[in-house]
Amino acid sequence: MTTTSGDRPHTMRGVYLPGDSTAVVRDLDVPEPGPGQLLLKVGASGICGSDIGFIYHEHKTHRGIDGPAYRGVVAGHEPSGTVVRSGPGCRKFGTGDRVIVYHIAGCGVCDNCRRGFMISCTGAQRAAYGWQRDGGHAQYLLADEATCVPLPDALTHVDGALIACGFGTAYEGLRRIGVNGDGDLLVVGLGPVGLAAGMIGRGMGAARVIGVEPSAQRREWAAGLDVFDTLAGPDEAADAIAAATGGRGAATAIDCSGSRPGRTTVLDNAAEWGRVSLVGEGGTLETEVSDTLLHKQLTLYASWVTSLPTMAELATNLVRWGLSPQKVVSDRFGLADADAAYRLAAGVSRGKVVLVDEDDR
Repeated sequence: MTTTSGDRPHTMRGVYLPGDSTAVVRDLDVPEPGPGQLLLKVGASGICGSDIGFIYHEHKTHRGIDGPAYRGVVAGHEPSGTVVRSGPGCRKFGTGDRVIVYHIAGCGVCDNCRRGFMISCTGAQRAAYGWQRDGGHAQYLLADEATCVPLPDALTHVDGALIACGFGTAYEGLRRIGVNGDGDLLVVGLGPVGLAAGMIGRGMGAARVIGVEPSAQRREWAAGLDVFDTLAGPDEAADAIAAATGGRGAATAIDCSGSRPGRTTVLDNAAEWGRVSLVGEGGTLETEVSDTLLHKQLTLYASWVTSLPTMAELATNLVRWGLSPQKVVSDRFGLADADAAYRLAAGVSRGKVVLVDEDDR
């Protein structure tokens, strides 16, 4: 499937994160795909909270990764784009195919990789896009074909970028707790992942979707998405959840806040025999055990990102459900404005912030 470069330029722009709360745009060479690799023209690349927390402000070791996490590469681990050239040995994708990129390239042979969970790869070759290898904050991206899944025609590149991380993370967490029409879904923390959880929960058939978020601005943004039946701040959460569920609490609940108060809210307001998913990074979990956990017969699930097959399944399901992830995007920026995009994402953004190809803006 090797193609010619045609009019493709030899240089491009890419975004780097020096670790001092800035984003810097640099010129670099357009890479050539080797065996099993695809060269993508990036259509969209999301800004993730983990990029901000572990790279943007200061370079720190990411949880689960030994040694320095960010190695001075092009940032961005939420890419989606179109294949412009494929290297030798590629068998699934060729020029013109639209793809979503799973953001970890694993060793391919450990048990986790064989299950599709490259996020938990135990091989020394494990490399995350935007962390240990060049990521999606550029005009072009060199991706392993094995990390790509098809982007359905009904979805945009922005949709694909959101599926690559945040929506995939939310979907995996909701699958673990079996969200369905038999009960209500409680979502705590309405950042991009929480908004994704609410939207996917609606697609999975939750009877009611209840959101809890301390930021009034984010609650206002969430209210306009036609996803949540009830929205509340932390202080009124217990009363609002009780009113929405007839005093039973939520049959399924997911914490996307990564905070101790958020996790407490999830556990306290889960129904008897409830199923609780924890996907928010960071923070601690402290709880009274007997009344909160044991006597309510709760089941807790901890979930980190998702698998490659499940990400592909989500893309198909979103089309079937008639849902578009880009609905949660509040702000779009071109690469030239990456610094402003990161400042907004690290500050007071209402919803998701993405970098997009200038032609798609």
